[in-house]
Amino acid sequence: MLHQSQPSSPPSPSSSLLSLSFNQDHTCFSASTKTGFRVFSCDPLRQLFRRVFPGVGFSHVEMLHQTNILALVGGGLHPQFPRSSVVIWDDYRCESVGMLSFRSAVRGVRLRQDWIVVVLEFMVFVYRFVDLKVLCQFGTCENPKGLCVVSQLKESMVLVCPGLQRGHVRVEHYPKNKINYIRAHDSRLACLALTIDGKFLATASTKGTLIRVFDTGNGALLQEVRRGAISAEIYSLAFSSTAQWLAVSSDKGTVHVFCLKVDISNSEHKRSQSSSNSDASITSSSSYLSFNKFRRVLPNYFNSEWSVAQFRLHEGCRYSVAFGDPNNILTILGMDGR
Repeated sequence: MLHQSQPSSPPSPSSSLLSLSFNQDHTCFSASTKTGFRVFSCDPLRQLFRRVFPGVGFSHVEMLHQTNILALVGGGLHPQFPRSSVVIWDDYRCESVGMLSFRSAVRGVRLRQDWIVVVLEFMVFVYRFVDLKVLCQFGTCENPKGLCVVSQLKESMVLVCPGLQRGHVRVEHYPKNKINYIRAHDSRLACLALTIDGKFLATASTKGTLIRVFDTGNGALLQEVRRGAISAEIYSLAFSSTAQWLAVSSDKGTVHVFCLKVDISNSEHKRSQSSSNSDASITSSSSYLSFNKFRRVLPNYFNSEWSVAQFRLHEGCRYSVAFGDPNNILTILGMDGR
């Protein structure tokens, strides 16, 4: 059990931060440090609570929605418990209420109301939240970043993680017990994002030039967008709640926002617009066909879909991105504490 100490003056953010993570609906975020953790609300931006433990660091702090339950993984130079354990922490009671232990270091943790997903470098474990009993486990290829995303609807669960082959993803559908494998990239996976209902998946590889969006139900490639022509390390991907926008952060110090074509919430509106604009479509059809014919001889680079908005930040700093509510608010967190 961890014992809370009295708050003390924190060190500078850049030297103490170990990780940043949003909760499931992006209304809050947690910051793990070398001496504890803090939890903030996104709108308004304010600190909700803070726990300080002398000499105890956390590599991961995952918050369950807006509750007092968190999943903690030891980190820093002097973790109080092994990095191979996940502690379920009740902040109302200020104590541990459960622990999961493994034979190797925990690389990631994902939470739902009903399940806990723990990611190791070559394995994924799924547990029931109510009694911490393991439901299933399966192997992956090397996964040092702990890549894994889960949907958040109660009716069903979609879990996506790396497959057994490089660049492949494994899509688990519960309770259907259906598994899809998608060859997303030729290079190793660098980042994953999933819509809240689990219908759409965004992937990036270690090359970092292209982002791909897939249908998790059938594995179909729905859209491909280009971040840039030069390789980059992708830090974070995030869908908006309606899947109209996709945000991407990288080590180039930029955040790109792409307009997606998978937004189903406005499909009726789009159909009515299409009908009302039919005359304009007819008059421009000949030039459109001519342009499409010309595009077929151009390199893929010129045919790429580019971002509609771009934010320039500090190059080399790791940023996490998430869309809030309303849909057009983008929250950007920097590991430099800004």
